[in-house]
Amino acid sequence: MMKPLSRTNLADNAADAIRAEIVAGRWPIGEKLPNEAALSTMLSVSRGTVREAVRALVSQGLLETRQGSGTYVLSTTDSARLLTMAKRADLRDQFEARCALEVEAARLASQRQTPDMIAALRQRLTGRGLYGGRDKAGFVGRDFAFHKAVIAASGNRALVEIYDFFSASIAETIAATLEEDLPEPNLQAHVDIVDAIETGDASKADAAVRRFMAPIFTALDRMLLS
Repeated sequence: MMKPLSRTNLADNAADAIRAEIVAGRWPIGEKLPNEAALSTMLSVSRGTVREAVRALVSQGLLETRQGSGTYVLSTTDSARLLTMAKRADLRDQFEARCALEVEAARLASQRQTPDMIAALRQRLTGRGLYGGRDKAGFVGRDFAFHKAVIAASGNRALVEIYDFFSASIAETIAATLEEDLPEPNLQAHVDIVDAIETGDASKADAAVRRFMAPIFTALDRMLLS
């Protein structure tokens, strides 16, 4: 039996409930769905909400409406979930590329570090703090500026140019950690990278960046398996 829905995001919740029943095989391909009145009763929502949910599922390719006949199951494949999984896989690719660039940059920076360089990196972290849910674009910009400064500290022009080329993608990875699913590396994780560079030990700089990225990869892998 379908459970009544809460009153938050009713149309989205209704679409999710109907989608779950379709994927579970309650209504096979080609079968006609109950009419609006019946679905409205099942879900304890208005007929308008049911109509909106059905339109969403039609746009996703799960249902089709036939004029004068009703609504029928067109597919039992959850295309919305497949799209979400594809986006997550793409995001992991972006983080892997970013990690490769920042690991190598930190290694080179550690070998070329100077007191002025370290001071400049620490200055980039002044006032960074944690994301408080406001001014997302500003936070992403400040965080990106720090990581770009690490790249610049490598002294490798090619790395800087590559990082600039992928700047939009890298900013997207930073923004992704401000959502609920991925952990945002805290201030200490950033400080640890600078501390490791300051030691002049390339292996420590390498490890600091990998530790920085590790919780993100763990969360992405868990999401891809769910």
